[in-house]
Order: sequence, then C-alpha cells, then structure tokens
Amino acid sequence: MDRHQELIDLINSFKPDFDKFFIKHNKSAGTRVRKNMSILKKKIQEIRDEVQKIKLDMKVPGSTE
Repeated sequence: MDRHQELIDLINSFKPDFDKFFIKHNKSAGTRVRKNMSILKKKIQEIRDEVQKIKLDMKVPGSTE
C-alpha cells in the first residue's frame, strides 16, 4: 500500500469517533479522538523520516542539489 493511501485510510478510520464527539458530544469519544491524533502524529513523523531518508539517499556526491 502506498503511503498516501495508508494516511487516508488512517484518517478515515477516525471518523466515527469524531462524529460521536463533535456531533453527539460523547466524552469517551473525545478521549479516543485525542488518542487518534497521537497515532496520526506518530504516522506523520514516520513518513517525514522516510521522505528525508529517501532524499538523502538520492544525493549524488559532488552534486549541488
């Protein structure tokens, strides 16, 4: 699975808890929303690290890029 789709699927999996918290004002769902945001933050950092590694691997010695 590509990283873009992985990120979209992760965000879409959070929707039920968002709806329960922001529409129905369910406090327990609010706790899950916060947990989901933590999971998302970790996934975003993982992807950022991967992008940086790929960029560094692409550098050619002596190149000005």
